[in-house]
Amino acid sequence: MSIEFSCCTFGYRRGAPVLRDLDLVLPPGRSVLLGPNGAGKSTLLGLGAGVLRPRSGRVARGGSDAWRRRERRRFLREVGWLPQAVRPTPGLRVREHVAYAGWLKGMSRADAWQAAAGALARVGLADHADRPARALSGGQTRRMGIAQCLVHDAKVLLLDEPTAGLDPAQRASFATTLLGLGDEVSVLVSTHQTEDLSDTYEHVFLIDAGSLIARGTTAEFLARARPDALPGRRAESAYTELMGGRC
Repeated sequence: MSIEFSCCTFGYRRGAPVLRDLDLVLPPGRSVLLGPNGAGKSTLLGLGAGVLRPRSGRVARGGSDAWRRRERRRFLREVGWLPQAVRPTPGLRVREHVAYAGWLKGMSRADAWQAAAGALARVGLADHADRPARALSGGQTRRMGIAQCLVHDAKVLLLDEPTAGLDPAQRASFATTLLGLGDEVSVLVSTHQTEDLSDTYEHVFLIDAGSLIARGTTAEFLARARPDALPGRRAESAYTELMGGRC
């Protein structure tokens, strides 16, 4: 079971709501969250990660409420969140960085250290375990961030703009990492990039001005493209059509 957002409204301080009465059930598999800057993508992921608390509504997973005291620890343990900026901690090596994330989620030091090796192997960084975390490239740093989510056996990954600034080869490596996670982990990735959408994701959510304006399978999303769209530009065309030319 994945994350369920029920009638969630959220606003920063006393400002206007960023999200309004949002209902969303994250399906199994790999999903992508599209939308323009300021649409509410990062806010939605923050709510899903239990980092932000809704003004009203509920965020839960399998009956565990993100903000109910007795259920919060379980919720946080089962959800992994990768924010936009992944900043390695000075002085920590890659495996230490990943193990530390597990310890913060409630694992013992010994269990976190052991699990860190497996998490790094899953993202193709086993050979970099003893390197200083700050010595990794941008793409490797993001893969280390995914390992931080996997180390505590998260069942849901929320990844905020994980491919921003990556070159095509690094994006391809990231897609391979996602595909290698298997069906036991549900993933929601926010991004502005549509080039790899059809090859990587099974479901698409489109958000604008704090409201979901489209949701469905990738095939349903691509069907919204203009008939004259080039084969490699169908996702971009579908996005533009659904946004009504506003992007």
